[in-house]
Amino acid sequence: MGFPDAEAFERAGLKAWPGIEEHWDRSWVRRAAGGYTKRANCTQCFDPDDFEDADVRVISAASWMVLRKIKPVFRITPLSSPELNATLDEAGWTVLDPSHLFAMELGEQEADPEARVLPVLDAQFLAAAQRLQGYDATAMSGMKNLLAALKVPAAGVLLYRNGQAVASSIMAVADGIVVTGNVVTDPARRRQGLAAAMMRSGLSWARGQGARYAALNVQADNAAAKALYSALGYVHQYDYSYRIPGAPK
Repeated sequence: MGFPDAEAFERAGLKAWPGIEEHWDRSWVRRAAGGYTKRANCTQCFDPDDFEDADVRVISAASWMVLRKIKPVFRITPLSSPELNATLDEAGWTVLDPSHLFAMELGEQEADPEARVLPVLDAQFLAAAQRLQGYDATAMSGMKNLLAALKVPAAGVLLYRNGQAVASSIMAVADGIVVTGNVVTDPARRRQGLAAAMMRSGLSWARGQGARYAALNVQADNAAAKALYSALGYVHQYDYSYRIPGAPK
């Protein structure tokens, strides 16, 4: 198979960061996960030619999300039809969080000797991730519920120094692509190469799980993260964003 295209990356993302509830409207998919992350709580289109009755379907998707007590959100990728964007423009939906998808072919990776790769619901991983992310009980509950919905190989990656977890991420392998999310480093330990060591360790695990490619999402204004991922070999593939009704709060 050749290098994955936008559809392959987006479909892998559906499995690697799942909604707890999912509903397909032809090539538009609605997902809900209790509000934990926009990626798992949004509607997106997978076919640029699927635009019939876009205005009615936007209203239907928004209502579906509201009924599930989540904010209406559309994820806009290169697969979104121009007519969908025009419909959202006319309805006053605002563009939010311009972002990129970065990806690379996955070669040999050297795991750090102080890295640990654990099940995503392992208590040790969850406790370390909560501390590093600064999550309260509500956010942590949302994260655990989403992780419990995973049906593909996944792991929580922790990097330790002096007995303390200093960096973490979640990695899931879907369709031969390892998708990484929730990358975080202890604020007091940044600029020490810890995130890179943690990433390489997780990617080494993913290669052992059969992953041939690696992908992740990064906000366009996060220069430090983009520099980290570029140094690891990731390359910008395409842009995406989110849209919400009215002005962002």
